[in-house]
Amino acid sequence: MMVSHCSRRSAIDCISWFRRGGTPLLFLCALATAAAAPPNILWIIAEDMGVNFSCYGETALQTPVVDRMAREGVRFANAFATAPVCSAARSALITGMYQTTLGAHNHQSSRGSHKIFLPQNVRLVPELFKAAGYYVTNQEKADYNFEWDPSVYAGEDWSGRAPGQPFFAQVQLRGGKLRDDKADLARIRKELPRLVGPQDVRIPPYYPDHPEIRQDWADYLNAVAYTDREVGVVLERLRKDGDAANTYVFFITDHGISHARGKQFLYDEGIHVPLVLWGPGLPAGTVREDLAELIDLGPTSLALAGIPIPAVMQGRDLLAGLPPLEVSFAARDRCDETVDRIRSVRTSQYKYIRNYYPERPYLQPSSYKDGKPFIQLIRRLDREGRLDPVQSLITAPRRPPEELYDLRNDPWEIHNLAGDAGSRPVLEQLRTRLDRWIVDTRDQGEIPESEAAYDSEMEVYLADKPSEERRAQIRRNIAQMKAWQAAGR
Repeated sequence: MMVSHCSRRSAIDCISWFRRGGTPLLFLCALATAAAAPPNILWIIAEDMGVNFSCYGETALQTPVVDRMAREGVRFANAFATAPVCSAARSALITGMYQTTLGAHNHQSSRGSHKIFLPQNVRLVPELFKAAGYYVTNQEKADYNFEWDPSVYAGEDWSGRAPGQPFFAQVQLRGGKLRDDKADLARIRKELPRLVGPQDVRIPPYYPDHPEIRQDWADYLNAVAYTDREVGVVLERLRKDGDAANTYVFFITDHGISHARGKQFLYDEGIHVPLVLWGPGLPAGTVREDLAELIDLGPTSLALAGIPIPAVMQGRDLLAGLPPLEVSFAARDRCDETVDRIRSVRTSQYKYIRNYYPERPYLQPSSYKDGKPFIQLIRRLDREGRLDPVQSLITAPRRPPEELYDLRNDPWEIHNLAGDAGSRPVLEQLRTRLDRWIVDTRDQGEIPESEAAYDSEMEVYLADKPSEERRAQIRRNIAQMKAWQAAGR
């Protein structure tokens, strides 16, 4: 255990640590291991999946692989994505910075003629590992909202590295998106020894308890169980290759489940994510209750590898013994053709959400979301008057400018306390914290996306759709966005 712990330190760090009171035995251990091979760093990232793992309290299924990682490593109970959609969340993850600071906050940006460039002092996490001599790979997905050099990745697999060369690798899993494909669903149903059935699931109270919703949720949970098996395949490869003893593995998801109140929204269903760290020398079975953000992965990984953390990074080294994070922040902006701006700040007990377009419905026209069967069902039940007041929250034609939730007493975030006189002090405190964050982090969402930039992205988005019916729907939605903007909505 001591050797593994000390091997994470550079010789300089170990000497400094000894001078601050480290024991002579551990100091000698540090000197003996400082020149040892640096550790491998592996990020396993699943898409569209929340904290529905058994080690996080999900009871409808078992996830033995991720559970074992948690037993043998560190589980962060309160980790959050800084954006509830993939490209914005990954832009933040790969830089260790808020996507809003970088101007990378609008989903799938820099695709058209309008380009977004990172500041010169901002480098991608894999660039920093490559500069330190690591073999850097990414399997399948690199979805960033800015211009970057794909050659930073040597390929999709770390097997091509030189003998003794450490690797930094990203492995992407389809996660919750597995339930969107009939072939994937058929494979899951064939290969899993036990399937979650509609009768096994617990539907959140803000969704109708309908057979179609139950089946969709069961399909999602089966995708979670299948993802757990895929994580096991990756870990088994590390073991067979002899790399497990010198590899730190982070398991995360990019954001929460794709559902009406999940993906693209700042409720916990959209941003609360699993974060489990497994590797040598970690205090086994540790559960961290303090707040963490996915932008902390970069700094933590660099620190484990003994690589200096750039001062510009806004994330923190989660293992540095820093004071607990008091608040975490998240942001939602344009997703595909749908223009929006939402910001949130969260403490261990409260969440404050600010809606910048309160005159628009929560479920604005969106070709992506409106293509989902569960959205179509919710819209139909709403038209038929078959949703109760809680289930109707997401279908409201307008939204409150501010939302405030007591998460300890209202974990489903359905009782808005923003108008409650007794909650006024908390509301004002969090409102001020968010205002300060917007200024301090230079939130570029303060400046609306130009029409030229929007049109540039929409041109590419439309060209990517093979169906004329889908393109016609997108054009109608674009026209609606522009009409609302012209009307000041």
